[in-house]
Amino acid sequence: MSFLDGLWDLPAWGVVLYTLVMVQITIAAVTLYLHRCQAHMGLTLHPVVSHFFRFWLWLTTGMSTREWVAVHRKHHARCETEDDPHSPRIFGIRKVFFEGAELYRKAAADPETIARYSHGTPNDWLENHLYTGPASSLGVALMALVNIALFGPIGLTVWAVQMIWIPLHAAGGINGIGHYWGYRNFETDDDATNMWPIAFWIGGEELHNNHHAFPSSAKFSVKPWEFDIGWLYIRILSALKLAKVRSVAPVPVIEPAAAKDTVDLDTVRAVARARLHLMAHYADTVIKPVWREELRRARGAGRDLLRRARKALLWSRERLQPSMHEALERTLEISDGVRTVYQQRERLREIWARSYASQEALVQAVADWCREAEQSGIEALQRFAASLRGLRLQPAAA
Repeated sequence: MSFLDGLWDLPAWGVVLYTLVMVQITIAAVTLYLHRCQAHMGLTLHPVVSHFFRFWLWLTTGMSTREWVAVHRKHHARCETEDDPHSPRIFGIRKVFFEGAELYRKAAADPETIARYSHGTPNDWLENHLYTGPASSLGVALMALVNIALFGPIGLTVWAVQMIWIPLHAAGGINGIGHYWGYRNFETDDDATNMWPIAFWIGGEELHNNHHAFPSSAKFSVKPWEFDIGWLYIRILSALKLAKVRSVAPVPVIEPAAAKDTVDLDTVRAVARARLHLMAHYADTVIKPVWREELRRARGAGRDLLRRARKALLWSRERLQPSMHEALERTLEISDGVRTVYQQRERLREIWARSYASQEALVQAVADWCREAEQSGIEALQRFAASLRGLRLQPAAA
């Protein structure tokens, strides 16, 4: 055995497998510990697990819990504004994708950001003297020495892959592409998208639109066909009594019309908590069918206008570009049916955005909305109003 061999004589495929396992542990540390546990507190980890992840991140990223959490919380608080640390809408996709790590480091170096957004993160001796500051670079140096000792010079390549994984897939991929390209289950005011299954290997973080819709949820998947590998890890840790789920996204259920035909406090609570589910359902069952019917009837310029307005009808006004605003306004002028369902959607959004003097006033507001919808003469809107009365919540399935 020579220096070129290293201590662990693995075939090439074995070294590749080792590298993949190592980066997956790093991804698990980021998504479970930094993201779901520390930043959003949707998950509680056993102290042994938490400290293992802190130690592992010191070895493989040199990132501080306090700094990462602060930058991420600021991203949510100021998303898609000039104060967002890494918004493609502000900086452009090219800069966020290729220079995302630099944007992160700039935000992490801001004392005001750390002071304002890092509450609740570890503040012990290890965090202050080893995992943060000049000593934070010792971990990645130690990881390089371990890899070289195991595999010889090729260990440097293994180490390089480990070092680039989070800047490339998290800073560039999630913060960049995850706010630029992909599908959306929920019409949030930000640009977050889902990239599943294209990026299934990044711990569930690829389900970014779902996460922005329900930030405190420990589970990122919401559709039956979506798979969140981070949630799989959580279920395993939970079974071993090493993790406890504190929050998951609400799951709306609609009772049959015959079972419940009045709006009550349970209804409005369900509307408030499941409003993003509700708006997605409204888009699929009301706006799209009415738009398709209007498109079928339209001719010439009116048909072209309806086609151009499709996205504007489904997106929140905060995300519309000027040209989309124009197409939307012109469409609402020429189509009574589209105008009615669009205005009813906006009125429903206003109900939970307003403050009410009492719970009874809120119940009455929802009841009035249902009555107006049922009097609209639009079948899809009438069916939605009837289903709204039967809305309730159940715990999300594990």
